[in-house]
Amino acid sequence: MISVALLGFGNIGSGTAEVLSENGAQIERYVGCPISIKYILDRRDFPSSPWRDRIVRDFDIILNDPQIKIVAEMLGGLHPAYEFTKAALMAGKHVVTPNKEVVAKFGAELLEIAAEKGVRYLFEGSVGGGIPIIRPLINDLAANGIISVSGILNGTTNYILTRMERDKTSYRDALAEAQALGYAEPNPASDVSGADAARKIVILAALAFGKLVDPDVIHTEGIAGITQDDIRVAAAFGCAIKLVAHTELVNGRVFAMVAPHFVEEGNPLFGVSDVFNGILVEGDLIGRVMFYGPGAGRLPTASAVVADIADIAFNIGAPARKLHWDPAEACDIADFGGCSCRSCFIFADTPGGVDKLEECFGNLGDVVRDNGRMAFVSETLTEKEADARAAACGLPFIKRFRIL
Repeated sequence: MISVALLGFGNIGSGTAEVLSENGAQIERYVGCPISIKYILDRRDFPSSPWRDRIVRDFDIILNDPQIKIVAEMLGGLHPAYEFTKAALMAGKHVVTPNKEVVAKFGAELLEIAAEKGVRYLFEGSVGGGIPIIRPLINDLAANGIISVSGILNGTTNYILTRMERDKTSYRDALAEAQALGYAEPNPASDVSGADAARKIVILAALAFGKLVDPDVIHTEGIAGITQDDIRVAAAFGCAIKLVAHTELVNGRVFAMVAPHFVEEGNPLFGVSDVFNGILVEGDLIGRVMFYGPGAGRLPTASAVVADIADIAFNIGAPARKLHWDPAEACDIADFGGCSCRSCFIFADTPGGVDKLEECFGNLGDVVRDNGRMAFVSETLTEKEADARAAACGLPFIKRFRIL
């Protein structure tokens, strides 16, 4: 029997306990022995829970028990999750977590400690909820040089944008509905600002390129400014608006960003709707592969947590595989202004405006006019060039969407 401790008994923690209990026989067949929850760390009482006798409030009880081989950290947030994770690894215990905040901020350090102590730090649930993406990047795509990763990594914003597109709902009303259904938090700032997706894309970038970029330094835009006017322009160009997180290497340096994009109909991410996530990975050998599924939720995320527990349990006693990231220095991060893409520019529709725009951008091709605005798709420009041309036109500039 392998004893585990759960840190946190909220939505994901209780889901993890349920999966280990309900699917225990199946997990035991895979692992070769039963997995038992010995402790659950939480400040609250759960008098009606079948796990009430496992509740403890002192983390040291877990830390000092040699029977505890695996700790599942599901506290959320940075503190005390980081401190507890570090202490458990230092004590020679394996740790699994879906906590993207800790992985994105401290993953390089925690992986180094795990390697030094001969244990493992796994975090499949930190990106994509129940979608297998971390392990495939490490194992199945190991022979590939990763060219890029693009993803719809936040179900809340994807639901809001889907409702706006499909049902012509305003941003405000779509957000209120998402909150009523439990898809958005009462304070949705982390989701709608793009911060949640930024944490996830830096984890994927670290797996792809070996450098962990601080999520606070990457270019991040949210969806609060998206309107029905924007939805109509996207549709006119055969696109859908999605909050896309993207990473690639630019001249050997890591580029990562999060922003609303016009996603073209031929792109596999175009059809990712509602609360689902999609992750598109391009490798030099395999080409493009797509990972799709529920990106959050109690049982999907618990599924990923338990998969990490089972992986460790199956391999207990074998030498721990080492995964190493370097914290990204300034010289490892691509200059945002030098990165390039096609864009849809939107200006106020003014007399003679098209002529002025063609002086700056050349032949515009199709121009969409709608509700006092005019929009066109540019050639590939660097971020710096795009901003400079928009400013040089002398016309009221409204916004720009990058195209994927």
